[in-house]
Amino acid sequence: MQAHELFRYFRMPELADFRQYVRTLPTNTLMGFGAFAALTTFWYATRPKALKPPCDLSMQSVEVPGSDGARRSPLLDSDEPLEYFYEDVRTLYEGFQRGIQISNNGPCLGSRKPDQPYEWISYKQVAEIAECVGSALLQKGFKPSSDQFIGIFAQNRPEWVMIEQGCFAYSMVVVPLYDTLGMEAITYIVNKAELSLVFVDKPEKANLLLDSVENKLTPGIKTIVLMDSYGIDLLERGKRCGVEIISMKALEDLGRANRQRPKPPAPEDLAVICFTSGTTGNPKGALITHGNIVSDCSAFVKVTENTVNPSPDDTLISFLPLAHMFERVVECVMLCHGAKIGFFQGDIRLLMDDLKTLQPTIFPVVPRLLNRMFDRIFGQANTTLKRWLLDFASKRKEAELRSGIIRNNSLWDRLIFHKIQSSLGGKVRLMITGAAPVSATVLTFLRAALGFYEGYGQTECTAGCCLTVPGDWTAGHVGAPMPCNLIKLVDVEEMNYLASKGEGEVCVKGPNVFKGYLKDPAKTAEALDKDGWLHTGDIGKWLPNGTLKIIDRKKHIFKLAQGEYIAPEKIENIYVRSEPVAQVFVHGESLQAFLIAIVVPDVETLRPWARKKGFEGSFEELCRNKDVKKAILEDMVRLGKDSGLKPFEQVKGISLHPELFSIDNGLLTPTMKAKRPELRNYFRSQIDELYSTIKV
Repeated sequence: MQAHELFRYFRMPELADFRQYVRTLPTNTLMGFGAFAALTTFWYATRPKALKPPCDLSMQSVEVPGSDGARRSPLLDSDEPLEYFYEDVRTLYEGFQRGIQISNNGPCLGSRKPDQPYEWISYKQVAEIAECVGSALLQKGFKPSSDQFIGIFAQNRPEWVMIEQGCFAYSMVVVPLYDTLGMEAITYIVNKAELSLVFVDKPEKANLLLDSVENKLTPGIKTIVLMDSYGIDLLERGKRCGVEIISMKALEDLGRANRQRPKPPAPEDLAVICFTSGTTGNPKGALITHGNIVSDCSAFVKVTENTVNPSPDDTLISFLPLAHMFERVVECVMLCHGAKIGFFQGDIRLLMDDLKTLQPTIFPVVPRLLNRMFDRIFGQANTTLKRWLLDFASKRKEAELRSGIIRNNSLWDRLIFHKIQSSLGGKVRLMITGAAPVSATVLTFLRAALGFYEGYGQTECTAGCCLTVPGDWTAGHVGAPMPCNLIKLVDVEEMNYLASKGEGEVCVKGPNVFKGYLKDPAKTAEALDKDGWLHTGDIGKWLPNGTLKIIDRKKHIFKLAQGEYIAPEKIENIYVRSEPVAQVFVHGESLQAFLIAIVVPDVETLRPWARKKGFEGSFEELCRNKDVKKAILEDMVRLGKDSGLKPFEQVKGISLHPELFSIDNGLLTPTMKAKRPELRNYFRSQIDELYSTIKV
């Protein structure tokens, strides 16, 4: 528009009428217009900027030429996976030394007694105690070598890290034990690793080990070091068994009086033998090197560079078992950056109190905890209005997430999500989950409320091989390959998954992949092929944006009588979404033509769900009601049909069981995976009855 045209426009009668109209408006109305304009301007000026992703979110992985379809992170400058992030950190010993410098000898490890604040030990104090522990082990005849194994049988606590760092300072290897495996598995590990010295936290665990010595099950144990105080009777019992009982304090004093200079490990040296719980047979000891752990930690730092940036200002809550690699990797990242680690009191029921007192900024979680949080939040929204508000606020936050904005100071945070954030201490800025799948509903809601990353991996690749990229807050995938490894999919023809179609078994290769299983070449050959690819047993699918979706599991497939292959975990993951269902065990046999299932109803949702269907009674009475069982089966089959299950993948009958599968009753592993052989044996009578009564 030219200047003379613009002048003519402003002289137009319509605009003159508008000016006249504005002059007639009350002052209050004009002030309202002005306030609205000011607020709009303020909102545009202060609205949060979308996080800039580290790569193009439409291309989160890149195919490596000549690699048979393997894909890598686009954050790499070449096709070679990342081995380390910091030049001076190639081992866990060097990572801790960096933490000492970065923290400026700040607080390192914290613990608390009931109703008390956290008490902290500085980085240099931890280093001092660690070197005393390591020197004492040398004084007692142990070698500074990567074939020297030291057992730790304890819950997470500061001594765990001190002992571990003491071993690393003198090139020794840590072998964690955990009581959820059961005494039979612990005995197996002690003998397999030829452990002669084990650190334990409580006298009860020392007595368990002495039981196995007395029964000549673990003749190799010669020394038990106790973190907690103990009585003369335990000391006397140890003498009778030929086992030295010594306190952690006495061991430290021995090392202090015979101090030796550290003899640090090389990157290729073993750091940890992590025994996987396994769903069948004896646990397998995964051989994890310093280089394995450093590469996995480095890849996390690389992916989250400029977004997470761990620092001495950060505090981690440590409650997931240190016997598992997921927690170990997170803690190693914290220690390398001079951050603080606060330990829970040892009782999961007190975790919320620990969170409020500690006010952590970093909070690693597992899906079962997220599910409980989700259920509790929606359980408290006990009116139609509250539920509508929660749902509306969640959708507004989800809209921000889709725009790449992640924050905790929006209007909806202040009005709705503040209580959720406060229950975790109010300062959480990073949550990361792994170990098992999370439903898209739960993940999206909690990401909107709190914000976090989802990872995927297993012990054999040092915890993680995929991680969600900052800026991609969509659910339904496990992220892109981490910079420390390549990922390829290989054909599983019997399940009709073909790599040419972008589907197949997930295989991982890189410096984070383990070296094999302790003294088990046959199992090592099953997991690692001749080219160094780790075969995970999971079935994955590449999505158009280069992320990976886990769609099935190869390991537990079986055939039905008509020759059809069944992947029960895929079916269970669909059925467990049924409102009245808490757990499902799908079973089939090669001599039978159909599937059946054992179903554990949800104790909180069964009664209200049944009431809507016209059934009344206690939880136990409803579990025995044949009509309730029929209604649950119909709901499961409906879900299966909606999810695309083939007719032969649908169960034909179910048996209701009122008690949850758990670690305590031996039906779940410590990582909450189903122990299928144990479940088969436990429910043999119900399985036989179902097969004998169902006619198809």
